[in-house]
Amino acid sequence: MATEPPRPAGRPEGGRGRCAGGGRGEAEEAAAQPALGASPGPAAAAGRRRGLNGCVPLSHQVAGHMYGKDKGGILQHPDGTVLKQLQPPPRGPREQEFYNKVYDSDCCDSVLLELREYLPKYFGVWSPPTAPNDTYLKLEDVTRKFNKPCIMDVKIGQKSYDPYASAEKIQQQVSKYPLMEEIGFLVLGMRVYHVSSDSYETQNQHYGRSLTKETVKDGISKFFHNGYCLRKDAIAASIQKVEKILEWFEGQKQLNFYASSLLFVYEGSCQATTVRLSNVALAEKRGVPKGLLAGGDILEYNNNIHVINSTENGKIEASVSKGLSKFYALHKKAYSKRHHSQLSLKVESLEQGNVWKSSACITQEHLNGNVIPQLEKVFCHMPAEIKEGANVEVRMIDFAHVFPSNTKDEGYIYGLKNLITVLQNILDK
Repeated sequence: MATEPPRPAGRPEGGRGRCAGGGRGEAEEAAAQPALGASPGPAAAAGRRRGLNGCVPLSHQVAGHMYGKDKGGILQHPDGTVLKQLQPPPRGPREQEFYNKVYDSDCCDSVLLELREYLPKYFGVWSPPTAPNDTYLKLEDVTRKFNKPCIMDVKIGQKSYDPYASAEKIQQQVSKYPLMEEIGFLVLGMRVYHVSSDSYETQNQHYGRSLTKETVKDGISKFFHNGYCLRKDAIAASIQKVEKILEWFEGQKQLNFYASSLLFVYEGSCQATTVRLSNVALAEKRGVPKGLLAGGDILEYNNNIHVINSTENGKIEASVSKGLSKFYALHKKAYSKRHHSQLSLKVESLEQGNVWKSSACITQEHLNGNVIPQLEKVFCHMPAEIKEGANVEVRMIDFAHVFPSNTKDEGYIYGLKNLITVLQNILDK
């Protein structure tokens, strides 16, 4: 059991604030909202930004206090870092002390040094010039490198209250999600990019609390579905990262974590992007160098897709090699209105003779000139081991309830193991 010096009388309990770098106010109480949600008027917002030196509310928050709606909230600094307002004592100072200890420049504790790999980077504290008494933790924005970040916040552990919580606090937390002790984790919010509609779907903590032992697998699976397919590559990469965190927990007896979360982030957009049949050139959205092949066929090249040549019967073939990780699309320029062109997609791994193939034919009539989603769909259905490592981050966040200990954190370990099992079941289905 975690230990801590006796708590001063009247010491308040409370929650956290959620962001890309970590933090949640009164646990996960504030509902997740898409984008910025309801915002103040332009004049008020401009005045607030001036007072905060250009900082703005974090746009991709999935759970916790929302800036402008709650007392706290998460801000984005102009330099790209995330600002989490320090909570009232003892929670805020405790979290700050945790970050200071882990990121101490003189730290030589191998356990804490390894722990840094699983946290957002910490850049100290920040206060706005107009409000020097307001203190913010300055943290890495884990989502910053992503183009279309898909984000999920999962609280880990069998207990969402710490060893010093009052009976009232314990009852309050248990009543929010009675299955926490059995399942070992709770989805607090998610934001998923759908390729088909070029839009995000969001779910808040009410969604997570509605999940049962029977539905939690499908509930988490929703996070990895992009509207066309299940992103098994992102699931596989997530499992690997959670397993590394589990290894750390199984090897340390210094700290116990309560009401802390894992933040999952993966890239929602596919690398192979635009293509069209017939008179529409195959092109990458970002704009890539072009070249012409014999017969007027167009060559486009980037990391994923190449137009190589024409094929018979108006068909396009796309193939992916594990070693090269490239699509080869063979494009026949001629197109007859009487005979609808077909797209034949084939994905294969040529490494060590391990070949996996899948094909599908879609008529040009049904594509309406847009085969991008079909290419993305086939790419998404490739086995995870064939694709290059997915762009995924899994970081530990929210440390207002971390306490020194001389035992393993069995509650957190239990939650991690159960979460890995659920993710593996999703991957295997």
